Amino acid sequence: MKLDLLAFAAHPDDAELSCGGTLILERLKGRSTGVVDLTAGELGTRGSAALRAKEAEAASRVLGLSARQNLGLPDGFFTEDRASMLAVVQCIRLYRPEVVLANALQDRHPDHARAAKLVADACFYSGLAKVETLHNGLAQEPWRPKALYHYLQDHYHAPHVAVNITSVFQEKMQAIKAYSSQFYNPESTEPETPISTQQFWQSLNERASKLGRLIGVEYAEGFHAARMPGVASLFDLY
Repeated sequence: MKLDLLAFAAHPDDAELSCGGTLILERLKGRSTGVVDLTAGELGTRGSAALRAKEAEAASRVLGLSARQNLGLPDGFFTEDRASMLAVVQCIRLYRPEVVLANALQDRHPDHARAAKLVADACFYSGLAKVETLHNGLAQEPWRPKALYHYLQDHYHAPHVAVNITSVFQEKMQAIKAYSSQFYNPESTEPETPISTQQFWQSLNERASKLGRLIGVEYAEGFHAARMPGVASLFDLY
């Protein structure tokens, strides 16, 4: 299955939190979208890996994804080793995306920066013919995405580009709410975490609003570009 846009995420819910609006927006424009979660999020304080998998399925339906896959790398302990690199390369060659989205380059959670580098390097190696991978026993053809963008996460870093998600902001929030074990729920009896507080939930709206204000819209998502973005006309910009 070829996808137009593929988002990689260190944990289930990373993509929904940071680029869910963009995924929904592009799907509504007729583009095929997908998410590859590197881990099952098994080290999360609340819930379990099995529950996160069910929540990811529910969120995928809200996002309208054409594909979702979990690589099962060890949460908290995956590295940029050969096996992990080839697993990501295999996904890139399988889905052949035009654009890849990846975790933040720097963030509070150590997994995010490591995932960012793993995916960025895999985008390069995926284009090398002498890097061999198989899918269902068949050799895969090289494929290098046209563009790579890193989404913003907990730490704010001024983005290179912002996407207007005003029209789909409520749908994005619904996708995040699918992870009911992870975020604010006054009826939950599980331990409180930095992302389960009401303050964190409010911050999602504030972040999107702040980015939107910078480009003159209500809500936006920000990205860092791996290389300088180009446009056909200055009139394409807000």
